[in-house]
Amino acid sequence: MDFAFDARTEELRTRLLAFMEEYVYPAEKTAEEQRALLDSPWDTPAVVDELKAEARRQGLWNLFLPDAEYGAGLTNLQYAPLAEITGRSPQLAPTALNCAAPDTGNMEVLAQFGTDEQKKQWLEPLLAGEIRSAFAMTEPEVASSDATNITTHIERDGDEYVITGRKWYISGAMNPDCKIFIVMGKTDPDGEDLRRQQSMVLVPRDTPGVTVKRAMQVFGYEDHSHGGHAEVVFDHARVPVANLVGEEGGGFAIAQARLGPGRIHHCMRLIGMAERAIELMCRRAVSRTAFGKPLAQQGVVQNWIADARVTVEQLRLLVLKTAWLMDTVGNRGAHTEIQAIKIATPRAVVEILDRAIQLHGAGGVSQDFPLADLYAGARTLMLADGPDEVHQRSLARRELKKYL
Repeated sequence: MDFAFDARTEELRTRLLAFMEEYVYPAEKTAEEQRALLDSPWDTPAVVDELKAEARRQGLWNLFLPDAEYGAGLTNLQYAPLAEITGRSPQLAPTALNCAAPDTGNMEVLAQFGTDEQKKQWLEPLLAGEIRSAFAMTEPEVASSDATNITTHIERDGDEYVITGRKWYISGAMNPDCKIFIVMGKTDPDGEDLRRQQSMVLVPRDTPGVTVKRAMQVFGYEDHSHGGHAEVVFDHARVPVANLVGEEGGGFAIAQARLGPGRIHHCMRLIGMAERAIELMCRRAVSRTAFGKPLAQQGVVQNWIADARVTVEQLRLLVLKTAWLMDTVGNRGAHTEIQAIKIATPRAVVEILDRAIQLHGAGGVSQDFPLADLYAGARTLMLADGPDEVHQRSLARRELKKYL
């Protein structure tokens, strides 16, 4: 088995690593300082726009899209090591490359299911990085881990759809550049097939009846990455029937098509987060002394670092295998592996980050290091794109079928 990256991947890795060193890492502190001076914490710091312009100039743009008509035309296997690199600075790097969620998933939906008019109106400015978007599915009143539970109504009234419902943790919605929502709701709530009740519609942010009500906190603080997470109310918001994505009753299937790549992209970036945690652990261990010797000579610290390295190498191989399967047999054929990485990766990276925080002491939970922010992001991913337990349930059923 050949584990080497191909020539194009290596070339892009080299360029991206240089971009990170020269532009992204130095911009982390600048972005914090600029955000503190903004009129709204949800506005985009100027340095982010500078990063986007430089990334686009260097051809490091829309790398996530496998369709060469819209993006770089990379396979999942080619994109995986690049996404890992961006995961080392998840607040800045994915956005700088126009490869940040939820825009990535939304662009994939529009590219695959959108009409020509929808693509022109919304996909093109998203691809250009001129606007941002949000995906509105999760609801506070139901267990949204089961998407058939959603209660938002999408009722047809002549040539319009009327949307009524309440969503929350809608990532990106606080960003004033977020101009469009892809909303999932029920067009046929009484349909016999629970997975054909849902549809998706495009709802512009400025539609009457759409209210971005409040920013949702994450671990007690407001997450400014990618435009925060919002509670959004749709109160009889009306959009043209032409705003339907795909067909009526196709919402569940589209959601599944969207979440497959989204899950692996998160896991790719999580590997990068873990790598940065290991780097910070090592730098801290060799620079601090406790009880008469450097932390690097303490047995427990050595165990933490060794275990972290072993874990990351295991996870990376599983992620790369999953990416290869998605390329060769499709998302459905890679179903088990997609679920496996979604279960294994956030859980393991949370543990690595926890130990890195412990090694840094009070500094680990402070704003002086990125560890607390990385921890919150990794821990949240044990819920996002389906809680771990949902994937465990599905994967176990698949395994048990072999013996029934």
